[in-house]
Amino acid sequence: MFQSCMLRTFAALATLFASAAGGEDWTRFRGANGAGQSDAESIPTEWTEEDYNWQVELPGIGHSSPVIYKDKVIATSGDADSATRYITCRRASDGSEIWSRQFASAAHHVHTRNSYASSTPALDGKHVFFTWATPESYVLLALDLEDGSEAWRVNLGPFKSQHGFAASPIVYGDSVIVANEQLGESFLAAYDCKTGVEKWRCRREGGVQTAYSVPCVFRGEDGSEQLIFHSTAHGISGINPETGEELWSIDVFNKRCVGSPVVAGGLIFGSSGQGGSGEALVAVKPGNGSTRKPEIAYEIKKSAPYVVTPIVYRDLIFVWHDGGVVSCHDVADGKLRWRQRVGRGFSGSPIRIGSNLYGITEDGQVVVLAAGPEFRPLARNELGEPSRATPAVADGRLYLRTETKLISLGGR
Repeated sequence: MFQSCMLRTFAALATLFASAAGGEDWTRFRGANGAGQSDAESIPTEWTEEDYNWQVELPGIGHSSPVIYKDKVIATSGDADSATRYITCRRASDGSEIWSRQFASAAHHVHTRNSYASSTPALDGKHVFFTWATPESYVLLALDLEDGSEAWRVNLGPFKSQHGFAASPIVYGDSVIVANEQLGESFLAAYDCKTGVEKWRCRREGGVQTAYSVPCVFRGEDGSEQLIFHSTAHGISGINPETGEELWSIDVFNKRCVGSPVVAGGLIFGSSGQGGSGEALVAVKPGNGSTRKPEIAYEIKKSAPYVVTPIVYRDLIFVWHDGGVVSCHDVADGKLRWRQRVGRGFSGSPIRIGSNLYGITEDGQVVVLAAGPEFRPLARNELGEPSRATPAVADGRLYLRTETKLISLGGR
């Protein structure tokens, strides 16, 4: 039993703390632990369409981000009329199609800024874990990464929301973790990656606000780990990843949670909002479920994000407001270093590559800023059409997703 436990722990650590060097895979929303970090040295700051390695058309439209494992790039999209879901696997080298699948669905109401493909898949090296929802069903589907054949699927039940679906799964060890916090029956759950068998379920309070944030992992000084979730009903909460037991929670949100948690400097950062603006970015000292209770360290209220997830580099946190203002703060205490307008609106979240930050505006400009204590804009690059997706980096290449295209840039 001890050996089995150690193997599970090792696998979880390998997934969570994968190298952020230029040869990394990018297997979930914003890469390893959702941190959005890469040390790749082969990504330009300025470019034109002639510099692309390749670009391909995707069927339908979507706002999800690409995920990458070795030579395979996975992207999802959806038909705006029929709600058919598409998932395609392409070669990272040239963008050629390896396999593609499509799944019939039922058209239903989604917010004008949402789509039928806003959920980013997760990978474990053998499977693609793909989620979508209609008012009648919330589907978790596992496909074989090699050929796209269906391995298993689970129906989590009806999904009730004002604005449609957008939550993304993650992989922790040999489990795929999903959040189902909605206006109906709500819960968090873990499913076996190989079989789809439910391993645990944590009941949550439903009927408050639908949550769209993607969980991450907090690792304590003693090496213990917690899954971190955000929702209006439960605030920021820490969950035992092996059992699903809630270890602690702190009530810090009174609006909808769309942006995802970020861990840095022993703190957990999260925000909520509505109408295109956040109420506050909250920094929380986590609890441990026994001797230490969670507490608020500080709040950043001016230009707080709603949909956009912040990015951390060294001892600084960069807060990208949905309306186009970016501010830089000290992680330790929230002290403001600078605040500047850089664009006309953001839905996708920024990532760090080397010492630079890359974020895509809704109208399709890639804004590049220096990740430092002084404001220094570096470039603006046109993609040619709108985008609400977050970039991805793997094996020294940058992957950019617009509403209808997937683009590869850079290289060794």
